Amino acid sequence: MPASTSTRSSTGDTVSSTRSPSAADEETLRLDHVLEARRTLRGRVLETPLFSSTRTSERVGASVFLKAELFQHTGSFKPRGVLAKLASLSPAERERGVVAASSGNHAQALAYCARELGIDCVAVMWEGVSRLKIDATAGYGATVDLVARDAFEASDRARELAASTGLTLVPAYDDRAVMAGQGTVGLEILESVPDLDAVVVPVSGGGLIAGIAVAVKSLRPRTRIIAVEPASSPSLARALSAGRPVPVSAASIADSLGAPAVGELCLAAVAPLLDDVVHVGEDEIREATVWLYRTAKLACEPAGAATTAALLSRRANVKRADSVVAIVSGGNVDLADAARLLSPG
Repeated sequence: MPASTSTRSSTGDTVSSTRSPSAADEETLRLDHVLEARRTLRGRVLETPLFSSTRTSERVGASVFLKAELFQHTGSFKPRGVLAKLASLSPAERERGVVAASSGNHAQALAYCARELGIDCVAVMWEGVSRLKIDATAGYGATVDLVARDAFEASDRARELAASTGLTLVPAYDDRAVMAGQGTVGLEILESVPDLDAVVVPVSGGGLIAGIAVAVKSLRPRTRIIAVEPASSPSLARALSAGRPVPVSAASIADSLGAPAVGELCLAAVAPLLDDVVHVGEDEIREATVWLYRTAKLACEPAGAATTAALLSRRANVKRADSVVAIVSGGNVDLADAARLLSPG
């Protein structure tokens, strides 16, 4: 029988999905995979700080904590999943090198981690991505390929390079090892906030929320998992409605939340565990970015502020007595963009 799942969208409607058993079930993410990733990553990634945010708590009416993944190596949570994946490669695969398509944060993480492990790396990026992220990726030692014109072409080109050169493709999210590595964020959160009522997680391709949801729900089932995505790029909501990944446009100032579609494995892992999917607008993301700069002194990128936007706008359903953690997922924003965001008017 097909598996049926449902969740509630930010409008209050129930969004259902039905999928049949497939090869994806062989890659089902479990808690033991996340725990194994934690052992693999120990001493290789930072255990990022978790701050209480008094002013945010007062405004939201709940006890709000910020998980500051912008302080991770390369400025985002991405090295967790990348290192977990690279650790799973055979000696022959490491010798041949790795390749990935990315708008920036995954590319930087792969370049950094590959350099640390002595692995050659090609990062496929495209026209219009942040120059800061391109330069940082190259600075970590990757060969940056800029032939593609958009995220869809970049994904195709990365696969073509893997097939033609023998490089190993390292997915940005749709891979069990990658999801397991990202799930270590959830383990750290539960260690810091054992009475956690809700965790608010940004969504792009779905690797971060899949890993966190599996880790948190396995250890504390009553904790609510709230997904946040830009209203202009609702990849998760559309996938849940269709029962499969659906391509969406990546049109948001939160460029790191612009995956072409949610991953198939990510969708399978997270769909049964979600409690809510919240959509935030561009002005709400912008306001939350400024809020975190000014009140929490966190120089995050817009994608990193999306979860705070969901709380400040009251779109995320949290109660007054709740303990809530919002993931601040990254801080890779160049000075010119930051200045525009922070300038009044």
